[in-house]
Amino acid sequence: MRLFDCYPTLSDNDVHSVMENAYGIMRKWKGYSYIMGTGHLDKTASLVKRFGRRALVVANTAHMGQIVEKVLSSLRSGGIEIAGGEVCPGARPNAPKEDVYRINAAILRTKPDCIVAVGGGSTIDACKAADVLATLGDCCGAEIDGYFGTGKVSAALEKTKRRLLPLVAVQCSASSGSHLTKYSNITDPALGQKKLIVDQAIVPSCALFDYETTCSMPAGVTIDGALDALSHTFEVFCGANSANYDLAQELAECAFNLVIAHTKTAIEKPDDIVAREAIGLATDLGGYAIMIGGTSGGHLTSFSLVDIVGHGTACGIMNPYYAVLYSKAIQRQLRVVGRLFASHGLLDGNAEELTDRALAEAVANAWMRFARSIGAPTKLSDLEGFSEKVHVERAVAAAKDPDLKMKLQNMPVSMTADDIEPYMRPLLVAASRGDLSLIKEM
Repeated sequence: MRLFDCYPTLSDNDVHSVMENAYGIMRKWKGYSYIMGTGHLDKTASLVKRFGRRALVVANTAHMGQIVEKVLSSLRSGGIEIAGGEVCPGARPNAPKEDVYRINAAILRTKPDCIVAVGGGSTIDACKAADVLATLGDCCGAEIDGYFGTGKVSAALEKTKRRLLPLVAVQCSASSGSHLTKYSNITDPALGQKKLIVDQAIVPSCALFDYETTCSMPAGVTIDGALDALSHTFEVFCGANSANYDLAQELAECAFNLVIAHTKTAIEKPDDIVAREAIGLATDLGGYAIMIGGTSGGHLTSFSLVDIVGHGTACGIMNPYYAVLYSKAIQRQLRVVGRLFASHGLLDGNAEELTDRALAEAVANAWMRFARSIGAPTKLSDLEGFSEKVHVERAVAAAKDPDLKMKLQNMPVSMTADDIEPYMRPLLVAASRGDLSLIKEM
C-alpha cells in the first residue's frame, strides 16, 4: 500500500466547505474583473467588449486547438474582430525573449484595441512583456531587459503619459497565476536564466479561467501547478507581517488543503472535474498571495533551473530546504503548516510539541513525503540534466543580480549579497544532495 492511500480524506462536506471558501476569497478580491469556475469559455467576448471591437488573439493552437476555437467562437459571436485575421502564436515554455519580441511585432503590425492571451503562464507573461514594448519601446527602450525589476514600467508610463493596451488573460493551466498578478517571468535561453518584471501596471485588465481546460494537461504540468500553489502561499506566509498575516494564513491553509487532498486524483483521473477545480482554485489563491506579499528563496533559485525543470516543481523542491534556513524566524508559520500536513497524515510527530529546527525539519520532510507520493522530485539531483557545478554556480550568481534582489529582501530573514556564500551556497548543496543537515540556519 502506498503512503498516500493511508491519508485521511476530507469528507464531502469538508471538500465543499474548502472550495466554497476559496471561491468566496477570490470573488471578494477580484469581483467582476475575473470569471472563474467551469463551463465559462463562451463568456470571453463579454470581457473583451469592455475594451473595443478588435482583439489580437495570442495562443498556441497546436496544443490547445479546441480551447482556442471556443474562445474564437465566443469572440466572433460577440462581434469582435480578430486583429490580423488569424491567431498569433503564443510563447514557448518559460516565455523566451524571442517570443516576446515576436508578439510585440504582431501588436505593432495589427494595432488592436486589446490583447487576448489564451494559454498558460508563459503565453500570458510574454503578452504582458510584449504589451510593455509595444507601448514604450519607441521612447523608453526597445529591449525587454530595461524593464526587469520592480516598478520600472509604471515609472515609464508616468513619464510618457501613455497607457498599456488592455490585456484579457484566458488562463488554461493551473500554474503561475499570471492571469491575476503583477509579474512577468521572461527567460534568456542563451544564459538559461529567468528574470522578472514586477509592476502593478501589467496586471491583466480582466481574466477568465475555466478550470475544465486543465483536464488535458499532462501529469507533469499538473504536478508543477500544484507545487506552485503550495510555494506561492508558503513563501508569502513565511514573509507575512502583522498587516497581512491573517490573510496569508487563510490563503495558505485553503491552498494546502485543496492541493494535498486533490492532486493525486487529478493525476490519476485527469477528467475529474472536482479535482481540476480544486487545483485551479489553489493556484488562484497562490496568485492572490503573491499580490499581498513577495515570494523569496524558492522562487529565486527556480529562475536558475529553467533549462531542466518546470517553475513550480523547482519551487516545490527548494521550499523545504529554505524552511530550515528560515526556521528561527518562522516558528509560528511552521506550526500552522505542520498542523496542515499532520491533518493529512504526512507529519512525523506532533506539530504542537516540536520547536526550532526540529519543527522545520519535520515540516520539510512532510512536504517531501507529499511530493514523493505524487511522483515529484525532492532534491535537485533527481532532475535529468542537473549539474551541481553548473546549476549551483548559476543560482549563486543569480542571487547576486541586482534585478532579483527583491527575492533576497522578501526572505523572512532578509539576506544580503554578503550572506549568499555562507548561507545560500550550503543550502543549494543540501538541496542538490537531499541532505537537510548541511543547511545553516540564519
